[in-house]
Amino acid sequence: MKKIGIVDTTFARYDMAGSAIDELYAYGTGFVVERYTVPGIKDIPVACKILFEDYQCDLVMAFGMPGPMPVDKMSAQIASTGIMEVQLQEKMHIIEVFVHEDEAKNDAELAWLCDRRAREHALNAYNLLFDRDRLTRNAGMGLRQGFEDKGPATEGGSGSHKH
Repeated sequence: MKKIGIVDTTFARYDMAGSAIDELYAYGTGFVVERYTVPGIKDIPVACKILFEDYQCDLVMAFGMPGPMPVDKMSAQIASTGIMEVQLQEKMHIIEVFVHEDEAKNDAELAWLCDRRAREHALNAYNLLFDRDRLTRNAGMGLRQGFEDKGPATEGGSGSHKH
């Protein structure tokens, strides 16, 4: 049985972890979820490390919502760098799912974006653990989590190199 760690924050204005957990259990089986909630995004890296080392998670999803101010952007970059460092130390994936408050025009769009990005990244997490070939089949397709996909830059994308 695989373990998927979920880190989220009390600072966020939407329960993205709840959306992701719902999507994971709707999509597949063979795993359990360990959820760890921290106050803010700069607390996320250590929570990820704890989930790997103390809870033996096979993959972690890290949810955060930086605010719109310059200090929030700086905090997001610091958290992201810490998350990257933990990934490299552990040689394990951390799916970083940040939604910046200023990505949306209003609260309704923000809630929609948070839910959709969380659910789409939950599928990525599941596929990293159980069906990496699905990700490979989508290489070069310009897929986005949240807003609409961009599509491939050229007709067929990377499809001409499929094996």
